[in-house]
Amino acid sequence: MTKVLAKNIDRFVETEIDEETVVMDLESGSFFSLRESARAIWLLIDGTRSRDAILAALAAEYEAPEAELAIDLDGFIATLREAGLITGG
Repeated sequence: MTKVLAKNIDRFVETEIDEETVVMDLESGSFFSLRESARAIWLLIDGTRSRDAILAALAAEYEAPEAELAIDLDGFIATLREAGLITGG
């Protein structure tokens, strides 16, 4: 069984601006501007879904093959993990 992905909520603050989510890493001060698919992934990381469940939800939403989406999803998850913003997976 794949572990769920969860946000490290004590590690960042976020705000919504129109169709954008801005996340600030409290440790480094780095900002992440999340739009479109990055924002969709961020919202799906809710502590209840695994990487595979997120991939399936994206495939349904964007009507795209999972194989095509998996590369971008895995890259984005790696970026969030490196920044310390998420755990699991």
